Amino acid sequence: MLDEVWRELDGVGALSGPNGGPLRRTVKLILDPLVLRPMQHRLCAPSILTADGVTLVESLLLTRADTLRACAAWFTVLKQTRRALRITEGNAQDLYFQRCFELAVVHGEPGLAARSVAEATLREIHESTGGLTTSALKHFVAEHDSRLRELLDLAWSRRPLASYDPRDQARPLLELLDACTLFNSGDPADAGPLLVEAMQNRAGTHRGIALWNADATEGADELGLSAFETPGQPGIGASASTATLALPLDRTIFERVFTVLQASVDRTELPDLAELVTTEITRSCAPWGLLDESLRLAGALGCELALGLAPIDGLSQPRERVGVGDDGPSRAHEQVNGRWRREAYVLVARRYSVHGGAGPLAVVAAELRAPWRPYLRRLWVRLHGRDVREYALYEPGEVWDLLDGVARSVMLDHRDRIRRALTVDGRSIEAKAS
Repeated sequence: MLDEVWRELDGVGALSGPNGGPLRRTVKLILDPLVLRPMQHRLCAPSILTADGVTLVESLLLTRADTLRACAAWFTVLKQTRRALRITEGNAQDLYFQRCFELAVVHGEPGLAARSVAEATLREIHESTGGLTTSALKHFVAEHDSRLRELLDLAWSRRPLASYDPRDQARPLLELLDACTLFNSGDPADAGPLLVEAMQNRAGTHRGIALWNADATEGADELGLSAFETPGQPGIGASASTATLALPLDRTIFERVFTVLQASVDRTELPDLAELVTTEITRSCAPWGLLDESLRLAGALGCELALGLAPIDGLSQPRERVGVGDDGPSRAHEQVNGRWRREAYVLVARRYSVHGGAGPLAVVAAELRAPWRPYLRRLWVRLHGRDVREYALYEPGEVWDLLDGVARSVMLDHRDRIRRALTVDGRSIEAKAS
């Protein structure tokens, strides 16, 4: 529905994908937080909109149409100026989308002074890196390679190994997971004490340590966090690319720090480069690859949620003993699975699962048969980002918002990939017909 309204707007090509719909980052960085604001406009929040929700989304987009056109124009100007200034650092969409919206609100369409405004904006953005650039990271790692390897060997040798089983904390974790969903529904009685108890019992740490133990059914490889059943010591690394990143627990120190830099709009909030790298070495050798106990617990809770997901009813089954107790599926799994199964693209993926096929649709269908893998990979990335910035989780509601938000993010990603694939298929059919 969002795509349909978006295609009615003219002059927003710089914010649109090849199929004419909004780019994923347009939705994430501009439409959701700045235009639709689902926390303020509750009718815009559900993945399946009511008739009133559809009307509200259309109204909000059309009301902001001039601003969105100006935003697209400013983005074009900033990209042209970026090339002229020979700036290559960072992803232009991540760094500039929200600033372009701000420029559109303040200035409207770019005018005669657009070039000077763009230059000032770019210098402000890129001077906020505080020396934390990919080039600086490469230089630091190359210069201190021997010392960094010594630190990594030492940290790896000091890992807290123990023979924990992945299922040791399953029942209390599921109880806490359901309590977290109730916390956001106005019934917070049990969630707080259960969260404190799980933290005191170090349930997240124990589950993370279990990832270093070989396990045929819930090893790091089966969970989608590593290419190996037992993840090995990470390397230091010397380069990275977003297109070729290893799985979370297999990433080099360079890759881990690189992703932090890429995701940071204001890098002055981060520690200096030496601290960033040495702390990452310590973090990479900790359970879950995380230092904060509340974030490790979120990882453990995410496992329990992920392994009970079954978006394609009857084909993708929740894992044995996970998410299903004596009374049937847990509240958390019913909530996420119910929303996922209502997604129209799941029906398309189901047909591919039954009848076979190849291409992007088949890839999404395969992910939906083992949904815990894309879910846990995305969860780990968010937890790692919070850990670097020392954003712990203190409230059960925060925990559920994070876990549920990751599920929504995976759904949106699948929906976008299905839409693009169907658009390409449709164009191919039209081309052949003509």
